Amino acid sequence: MQTKSSNKKVRSRFVKVAKYDTDFCSIQADSAVNSLYYNIFVCPHCGFSYSEDFSRYFPPTTMEIILEKVSSHWVPHHFSKERPIKDAINTYKLASYCGPLKKGKHIILAGICLRIAWLYRIKPKQGTRRKIFKFALEEYEASYSTEDFSCTQVSEARILYLAGEISRKIGNEKAAIKYFPFVSQKNAREASLIQMARHRFQELQLTQETTHPLLQH
Repeated sequence: MQTKSSNKKVRSRFVKVAKYDTDFCSIQADSAVNSLYYNIFVCPHCGFSYSEDFSRYFPPTTMEIILEKVSSHWVPHHFSKERPIKDAINTYKLASYCGPLKKGKHIILAGICLRIAWLYRIKPKQGTRRKIFKFALEEYEASYSTEDFSCTQVSEARILYLAGEISRKIGNEKAAIKYFPFVSQKNAREASLIQMARHRFQELQLTQETTHPLLQH
């Protein structure tokens, strides 16, 4: 398996973020320069796709599995040039397929799925974004239950917040209300995250109050 290849990256000085969405998706000031498109590396020879968050370690037999499931079907293809959004989405999908074959951590796979959902915000596709959000939620919940996020930059509080926010975005307000209050109990030092969780929780409470049948006129 060959994994050495070149990959275009957007230099950080060219990335200007206008604002962040409630699920941390960056809204960049220049829509023509989106660093999100270039986070995945794809080997043009074997098709193995990964992000910088992937471990370099390949557990026993996983190399053979990737060769069978990915490389044997791969048509040599380069993603090293400028990527349109369609190519960007395809690279993330490839990484989301390779990750489990390599026995990657749930927290890494959750991040990949979340970013695919972000891309489908730019290129909407009926029903697909909701499905991808569900995959991301499942991976965040699995990461939380197995604690495989330890030794990563993702905190327990952030996982709980994202689980709540993704639940809210897919219309599961009951689950969202369950997750948000736990955020402030996990890491009091993450003040901005706690404040965001409180805002989302209050918004959901207000929505439920105004839509309650006994309060409608």
